[in-house]
Amino acid sequence: MIDLKNVERSYKTGHTETWVLRRVGLTINEGEFVTVMGPSGAGKSSLLNVLALLDDGWSGEYWFGGTAVHALNRKQRADLARQRIGMVFQSYHLLDDLTVAENIDLPLSYKNLAAKQRAGMVADILDRFQIVAKKDLFPNQLSGGQQQLVGIARAVVHAPSLLLADEPTGNLHSTQAREIMELFRELNKQGTTIVQVTHSEENARYGSRILELHDGWLTKDIAVDSPVVTGAQ
Repeated sequence: MIDLKNVERSYKTGHTETWVLRRVGLTINEGEFVTVMGPSGAGKSSLLNVLALLDDGWSGEYWFGGTAVHALNRKQRADLARQRIGMVFQSYHLLDDLTVAENIDLPLSYKNLAAKQRAGMVADILDRFQIVAKKDLFPNQLSGGQQQLVGIARAVVHAPSLLLADEPTGNLHSTQAREIMELFRELNKQGTTIVQVTHSEENARYGSRILELHDGWLTKDIAVDSPVVTGAQ
C-alpha cells in the first residue's frame, strides 16, 4: 500500500536547516498494523504528516496504492487523502459547534453522496461504536474517552483504506486507552491498514510491527513478538 523511497524533510530557520526526516525508505503492506516509536523530536509526527498528505514540503518518492504521490499537485493530494485516508488526533479536533452526528458526517460532505445515504452511514457508525445516545450532544458534553471515540468514528465513517493515529490514547486513562486500542485492533482485523504514533509500549503490542525513528533516521523495523489479544486484560 505504501512505499517511501529516500523521503526527507527539513525546516529552515534563518541560515540553519534542521532535518526531521532523513532518507526514509519504508514499505507498508495492505492490512498491516504498524507502530512508529522514538523519543520526542525523532520525526514521528513529521512522518505521519507525510503519510497523511498534510505536508507538501518533503522530497523523495511516495507511492500510495500504486499512485505516485510525489507527482501529484496539492489538490490531487487532498482529493486522494479525502478518499483513502482517515486521521485520528490526540486532541480530538472535533468542531465544538457541531453535534456528534454532524462531526461524524464531515468526511462524507466531501463525497458525492445523497443526504439519505450519508445519514445512513452516520447511523451505522453510531451504532457500531455504541454512541447512538450521544448523537445530538456537543463535544463539550462528552468525556475525553467519548470524544476520542467520536474522533475515530469520524475518521473511519468513509471506510478509509489507511487509518493514521497520532498518540490516540495520550489523553485517556488506562481503561479508556485499552478500549480504544481494542477498537483499532478490530478495525485492523476487518481490513483497515493502521499506522499509529505512540510512546506507549503497551499500545505498540496491539500491532504487528514497530518502526523506530531517531533524529529523523529510521533505525529499527521489527516484528512484534507477542501481539496483544483483543479482550486481554
